[in-house]
Amino acid sequence: MEKIWLNDYPAGVPAEIDPNRYSSLVDMFEQAVSRYADKPAFINMGQTMTFRELEQQSRNFAAWLQNSLDLKKGDRVALMIPNLLQYPVALFGILRAGMVAVNINPLYTPRELEHQLKDSGALVIIILSNCAHTLEKVIARTALRHVVLTQIGDQLSRIKGAVVNFVVNHVRRLVPAYHLPDAISFCSVLQKGAQLPFIKPDIANDDVAFFQYTGGTTGIAKGAMLTHCNMQANVAQAKAAYAAVLRDGRELVVTALPLYHIFALTVNCLFFLELGGTSLLITNPRDIPAMVKELSHYPFTVISGVNTLYNALLNNKNFIRLDFSALHFCIGGGMPVLKAVADRWEQVTGRHLLEGYGLTECSPLVTANPYNLKHYTGSIGLPVPSTDIRLINELGLDAAVSEKGELWVRGPQVMKGYWQQPEATKEVLRQGWLATGDIATMDDRGFLYLVDRKKDMILVSGFNVYPNEIEEVVAQHAKVLESAAVGVLSGSSGETVKLFVVKKEHSLTKNELLTHCHRYLTGYKVPRIIEFRDELPKSNIGKILRRELRDGPRNDGSRNDGPQTSTHSNAA
Repeated sequence: MEKIWLNDYPAGVPAEIDPNRYSSLVDMFEQAVSRYADKPAFINMGQTMTFRELEQQSRNFAAWLQNSLDLKKGDRVALMIPNLLQYPVALFGILRAGMVAVNINPLYTPRELEHQLKDSGALVIIILSNCAHTLEKVIARTALRHVVLTQIGDQLSRIKGAVVNFVVNHVRRLVPAYHLPDAISFCSVLQKGAQLPFIKPDIANDDVAFFQYTGGTTGIAKGAMLTHCNMQANVAQAKAAYAAVLRDGRELVVTALPLYHIFALTVNCLFFLELGGTSLLITNPRDIPAMVKELSHYPFTVISGVNTLYNALLNNKNFIRLDFSALHFCIGGGMPVLKAVADRWEQVTGRHLLEGYGLTECSPLVTANPYNLKHYTGSIGLPVPSTDIRLINELGLDAAVSEKGELWVRGPQVMKGYWQQPEATKEVLRQGWLATGDIATMDDRGFLYLVDRKKDMILVSGFNVYPNEIEEVVAQHAKVLESAAVGVLSGSSGETVKLFVVKKEHSLTKNELLTHCHRYLTGYKVPRIIEFRDELPKSNIGKILRRELRDGPRNDGSRNDGPQTSTHSNAA
């Protein structure tokens, strides 16, 4: 496809980037911490960590991994930590030791955690004590050799940390009982590592840096192998697109999205680290009043978020009273940014949202709206530098302007493949192109618009939910004959899960099903709507027709025609 979008690049945005400007993510990290040594890198719960402190502590963690454990370059180390200062320390320690970081959602159930640990072959896990009871239930069935436990207050000052840990453990009782007798504390690891030598390994750009798990649309979580080149190239692409409006060493970015998610990992953590920015880590963004109170203490200049986060903030009376004079860059992604939310955001803050599109397999950024846009447009923007795209129509040909087609992507940010999944890799990687499964159109200026999903993935608050996974769990209930899960519009989360069920036993109730689902699924995957039916629509070969369930008449006589705005495949 001709790169017609280049004509709409703002001044100073190059057509191509050098994907090998840095020899690895570690090279990028080391140059950044040297360049901005005494500037604040991360802030969390009032505690500031400078780039110099981040370098020292991550070095200690890397030294411990190298010397205290029987590990080698390329071994997988899992991270199950929310947005705390411990996260960047452990993350960059893992990368500096030449190992592969495996990000894990702290909200996972035992079933989900066990799959990811077993599939990745992780030998070490760094985990928040609040989640330790989940690990206890599955650890015997994994390859884990070492467990590093951390508490919420471990990176705060000694007195404040002790108070926070006491309140979390004994007042609010947020740490369920667990038994992991061989675990070692995070603080102890850093102390031991400080006494050990760190030997910088030989790390190449084509070495894998992350196993970032995504289910695609199959329901079976797969580890996208993202290399050092994939990630640092995507940082370079973001910087090329927005360097003109971002100031080295002077930005303060609000990081409410979880760093274990590919969106915040690349944009908030890696991109702003390379830029010398400060990341304000919000540990619990679901507590909107506490988040707003935290924001009131800082002159933040950048914020990234998903539609649900922006909508929640706008519905908080104290948020709309904040001083937004320093704010000049607002990033939307991970799920559709609804026009009503975008318009209200601009009205309240005086700044418009710049929407982009990405997916885990692309590290994640594929397209972004140019910085010189004046208002929200509903477009997911233009392909970022060094990115080729194709739209393939139903005939397998390149789609014409404004014609729908499946979006294919090629560029240095495209993953190496899925870990130990050659068939799944072959299905999406086709002669260097990644077939995204998303349907899009392009206008005559090169702006892209997502119009549909090729398959049935459900997007809840920016997280992929896979119907097969839900249906597999529901099928384990003895009173269920068959089921189908679909996404329906939700004002609070973009989409929510609706479950259609055919009973095997008449006594089955909705509450029984919900209890069952809560036992095996993370909260955002649990169906919010359950409808019992005598039968489900099927094709002539017996396949349940989810689309007919999703788009057909509902009990109230209305129709659910699905999202009318662009949707994002930013997978976690």
